[in-house]
Amino acid sequence: MSAVNAQTKYDEGRLMQVLVAPIVSEKATMIAEKSNSVTFKVLQDATKYEIKAAVELMFKVNVKAVAVLNIKGKTKRFGKSVGRRDNLRKAYVTLQAGQELNLGGESA
Repeated sequence: MSAVNAQTKYDEGRLMQVLVAPIVSEKATMIAEKSNSVTFKVLQDATKYEIKAAVELMFKVNVKAVAVLNIKGKTKRFGKSVGRRDNLRKAYVTLQAGQELNLGGESA
């Protein structure tokens, strides 16, 4: 699916909301270096096709594959009160060979 198809098939406003935030962690950095992929926190109801279209639209890169996983929120206690963290949907976006996505905002 190219960026042109992504714009015509999906609502652009929806695509701008699909990607919530990039995940910057030690594990995400290792995966990015090893397999040319980027990790994002995405909306709970986002599909792989929407995530692919959103990345191609926002960053002007070609996406090879998208892997999505759901993480259940942990139950946490603080004294007597019991709380729960939010559920999380994470997307690993693999880019085509030769493509690069710079989330740091630094120029190369």
